[in-house]
Amino acid sequence: MTERRDELAANLAKVERRLAEACAAAGRGREEVTLIVVTKTYPATDVRILSELGVRHVAENRDQDAAPKAAACADLPLTWHFVGQLQTNKVRSVAGYADFVQSVDRSKLVTALSKEAVRAGRELGCLIQVALDAGDSERGERGGVAPAGIEELADLVAEAPGLRLAGLMTVAPLTGEYAGREQAAFGRLMDLSTDLRRSHPAATMVSAGMSADLEQAVAAGATHVRVGSAVLGVRPRLG
Repeated sequence: MTERRDELAANLAKVERRLAEACAAAGRGREEVTLIVVTKTYPATDVRILSELGVRHVAENRDQDAAPKAAACADLPLTWHFVGQLQTNKVRSVAGYADFVQSVDRSKLVTALSKEAVRAGRELGCLIQVALDAGDSERGERGGVAPAGIEELADLVAEAPGLRLAGLMTVAPLTGEYAGREQAAFGRLMDLSTDLRRSHPAATMVSAGMSADLEQAVAAGATHVRVGSAVLGVRPRLG
């Protein structure tokens, strides 16, 4: 366990240096960017170590991994983010532990999240996932709503009991005009965030950037970056 702690501490320090340098290059304060560590496939023991090392935000993209991990770490001062594509049959479980759902991309999901948040007596922060590889009426390859659909979905979230509209999230697209142009993609998300805040001023979160492109996200103005492998390492695929 000491060896794993040392490994995580060293990786976390490298990511912190990258974030500090990216913020300095962008003329931003380090405190303007929140690091979310994505712990998918890694055990609750790693989450405990990360908490001891000062991490306060963790994320998961599969409920079957997240639910038992969140339960095992319920005593820790952590904010839990759900970042994966969310099926409505998993909403009740996710609403029990997630503080933020970053992958809201359709009205049916808003309705389900609202119902279960109210049932659980909790308020869920919701980010609308924006698909920058989608046509006007399509969903993205990795989930998300097309930019043209943001306003309608935002209004639904803002009016839904138990939900709070927190902002926007995107994943750098693999296809379309922004493929391979991460900073341009994140810049587009910032423009969409500016538009959203005209009607929803409290929706200030902009979640963008992962291990490979966190610098571009910081340069564009992201408030939150989601980093997994750069902190936890690359796990061999199962099977």
